Amino acid sequence: MTIMTDTKVPPALPDRLSINPRSPHHVAEVFEFNVGIRINGKERFDVEEYCISEGWIKVASHKALDRRGQPLLMTIKGEVEAFYK
Repeated sequence: MTIMTDTKVPPALPDRLSINPRSPHHVAEVFEFNVGIRINGKERFDVEEYCISEGWIKVASHKALDRRGQPLLMTIKGEVEAFYK
């Protein structure tokens, strides 16, 4: 008796990833799984975009918006680690 399980293997995490679907760095297949981001050893839950090789993350500012109504992004530099939860 063979039991078929639908276990998807997560794709490799890219060096740069954005949650904004309009960004060229958005990879929809990655977001089918839970992705975690650590910067300088602390896990962040508000990351909009990251780049591992350049060592930065972007997070939305609380109230400021750009001219298109999107939140302004602040860059935080440090050692970035992306992982699947």
